[in-house]
Formats: sequence, structure tokens, C-alpha cells
Amino acid sequence: MAFSDQMKAAAANNDYSAVLANVPYAQFLGMECDRFGDELVFRLPAQESNLGNPMLPALHGGVIAGFMEMAATVQLMVMMQTTKVPKIVDFSIDYLRAGYARESYCECKITRQGRRVANVSISSWQTNRKQPIATARAHFLIE
Repeated sequence: MAFSDQMKAAAANNDYSAVLANVPYAQFLGMECDRFGDELVFRLPAQESNLGNPMLPALHGGVIAGFMEMAATVQLMVMMQTTKVPKIVDFSIDYLRAGYARESYCECKITRQGRRVANVSISSWQTNRKQPIATARAHFLIE
């Protein structure tokens, strides 16, 4: 099945597992995505391979950043209804607290979408949405 057909089927069924299955890094992380109305919530299950500090145990900072960047990319593709992957121009992350070895979540908000550039703000949390473990801003070049 072509990627464009998978995107259409995912939007129709609110099941983005086939889309994430096409992205090797998303598969490596174990990312999942659920849609609630117009909102996408991305989920990162607890996996030992995602740990950076096994003493706490805590998630690796690169895993958190990669999870957030991948979520922003998929969010843009779904909301723009496109199969073209936007190119990342800039990604800035603020780590706010430790991301422990438990399920993590992420939500993205497109703050600006022009003809050539889109800005996305991303928030990641674990047990309480009001206590994020990290926030980020991403700028994408879109076609």
C-alpha cells in the first residue's frame, strides 16, 4: 500500500499505527498515536532500551527529544493532510524534570502554518499533563 493511501486510511480510521510503522525511528522507540477529536496524543511506552540512566531509572534525553520531534512531524503531516515529510529547520527543547521509566505522552500544537514554514510547540509529560517533563519548539519547512 502506498504511503498516501496509508495516510488516508489512518485519517479515516483514526489509527496511525501503519503510518508510524513506516518510520524506523518511531518503531525503534515504540511510539504510538491516538486521536481524540481533532487532537493527537502520542504515547511512548516504557521500554528498557529507552533508558539513559538505569540507576534512577530515567529516559535518555535524546529519546525524549526524538519522541517529541517525531510527534511534531507526524502532527504536521496529519493536519496538513500530506504525504510529504516536512523538513526540520530548528528544534529547541527545554528539559524540565526527569523522565522516569514509565509511559510518556506528548501533544503538539501548530502555532503558525504559513505557505513555507510551520511552527509547532510540543509538550511531553508522564503522570500529569500540567507537569511536563519537557517542552519544545520546532520550525519546519513545508512544501
